[in-house]
Amino acid sequence: MPVETRTDVLADSTDLLAELLSAGLARHGRARPATAPVDVQPLGVRDAFRAEGRPSALAVPVRYYGRHAVVGPFPASGDTGQLPCARCLERRWQAVRSVALREALELGDGTRAAGPSPYVTPFAAETLAGLIAARLDGGGPETGAFPAVHLVDLQTLAVRHYPLVPDPECPVCSTPEPDTDAAATLTLKPAPKLRPGSFRVRDIGSYELPVEPYANPVCGSLGPSVVQDVSSTSTSATIGCFSMRSGPYLRETFWGGHADTFAESVRIGVLEGLERYAGMRSRAKRAQVHASLDGLRAEGRAAVDPRVVGLYSDAFHAANPHVLPFTSDREIPWVRGWSLRDGKTVLVPEVLTYYHAPGLENRFVQESSNGCASGGALEEAVYFGLMEVVERDAFLLSWYGRAALPEIDPRTSRRPATRQMVDRLEMYGYEARFFDTRISFPIPVVTGVAVRPDGGPGRMCFGAGAGLDPEAALAGALCEIATDAVNLQGRTERDEERLRAMAYDFDQVAALHDHPLAYGIPEMGDHADFLLGAPGSVRQPPLSFAELYGDGPGARPVLPVSDDLREDLQRCVDAVTGAGFDVVVVDQTMPEQRALGLTTVSVLVPGLLPIDFGWSRQRALRMPRLRTALREAGLRTADLTDADLNPAPHPFP
Repeated sequence: MPVETRTDVLADSTDLLAELLSAGLARHGRARPATAPVDVQPLGVRDAFRAEGRPSALAVPVRYYGRHAVVGPFPASGDTGQLPCARCLERRWQAVRSVALREALELGDGTRAAGPSPYVTPFAAETLAGLIAARLDGGGPETGAFPAVHLVDLQTLAVRHYPLVPDPECPVCSTPEPDTDAAATLTLKPAPKLRPGSFRVRDIGSYELPVEPYANPVCGSLGPSVVQDVSSTSTSATIGCFSMRSGPYLRETFWGGHADTFAESVRIGVLEGLERYAGMRSRAKRAQVHASLDGLRAEGRAAVDPRVVGLYSDAFHAANPHVLPFTSDREIPWVRGWSLRDGKTVLVPEVLTYYHAPGLENRFVQESSNGCASGGALEEAVYFGLMEVVERDAFLLSWYGRAALPEIDPRTSRRPATRQMVDRLEMYGYEARFFDTRISFPIPVVTGVAVRPDGGPGRMCFGAGAGLDPEAALAGALCEIATDAVNLQGRTERDEERLRAMAYDFDQVAALHDHPLAYGIPEMGDHADFLLGAPGSVRQPPLSFAELYGDGPGARPVLPVSDDLREDLQRCVDAVTGAGFDVVVVDQTMPEQRALGLTTVSVLVPGLLPIDFGWSRQRALRMPRLRTALREAGLRTADLTDADLNPAPHPFP
């Protein structure tokens, strides 16, 4: 007698569940028509990201794994092209599974059934049949913009529902947007502000942003959950995470919010998560231009030169031979952006704007989310993206150039919340200090530092903010240091051995989180003496907001603020382009963001310092601007030499 294989066992369980469902639906008055009303398939058996074939558009998907079954999404009556589809569910489900299961499905040879499922029983199937019949009769929960799928525990028969967000990369139901010159054209329109002093056109509370579609254990598009950081004693922080494969490894991407209430932090976090999900790789459109820079120039096409944006050193490529250096004759993928300076389409290397684009062979640099921003209008998104680029450029210029910056007195802030948070940090043993980091442009940039006056573990952490309102720029920097400082001592002590090794071998600073955490080690703080002053030294008294940003004789000019965000943005663009730079915008908006009235963009200013994480990856150290900008701004009398540069990795979080 032949031995039954585990694959046969799985097929038998699937057939049995389909048969029991068919009988159950018949008892509910839904006899099996010519087209099967249910499509039963196991989950966790094949890689959903590479699955072939098309699930039936008319059948109700029933997917099962272990003790759980997922029912839905339900097809709309008379509509065979409904979004999302069963493949969307399979892909979303797999994306929130454990690392072990994903490795088996995506890199291994899949999984097998250990034996017949003990959960496929007539009683469980009756529950599924009753659920399906009720939904087909028009029942079901209201889940807003996205349809519900139902999670049924086949052991306890508990039923829960979750909204399913369509997968913009689904090979079955997604419709890629064209990447054409016409589609890349951007027109800045009037954008009246929500209120005076704001740089938003809509209140965050006006967006339909329930957390359930984005963070749930069945099909959350931004991961399986969102966690309230109850250990934070400064802000009501929330944290979520999703994973995305890049070749052989899964990259974890964290998102979150840092506001005064958990409810607001969740909404901010979802917006940030969607922004990062959109910016990691192109989902709504596909790169259609594959060419070399030399070839594009021969055709007379405008393109961003990666050499102007910054490249890694020869030493980096020698130590990492799998990362191929950029050459002007090498064919790479390009996406279309829009030059706000020249008013025309410009091609941008895909890896410079989508920082997790597939195709490791094309990734000659590893970009970050710098310059990516979302907003309730195009003008809002571009404004905040440009502010981020200006902020990081100024931070790196001041850090690596060891610029002595004017200190700001936060107690002269007009915002009570700012003064109160400074006092709260003082109670936790940290002095909050802030510095006017304007270098090249009349746009306020503020560096914030939370410092332990006693110089102990968790010595300091940094943050930054930028915007036309200096109060808002300081508040942005304060939010970052207030969130990080209260846990810094504990994190430093728990990871002291690894972090202390970084203090004596900067090559150990390899990842994003290494940069800020390294400065929890007391001796690392010595590299910030140029800014904070050596311990025990006499400090110049900080200056008030009025002295730095007012109309007095010592104040430096700041761009005026209007009631229309487009006017503010245009002044900022003019300031940047007037200094000889271009401002290039790539629209990254995903369909689900567009449906919410959101726009996400990537803003690139070739020639400004790019921020990198990992000591061996510091493109800024090789950029001409690092040597010249402080002199051009009147902060140095001569260009910097290598000996003038800060020898330590930046502490940007």
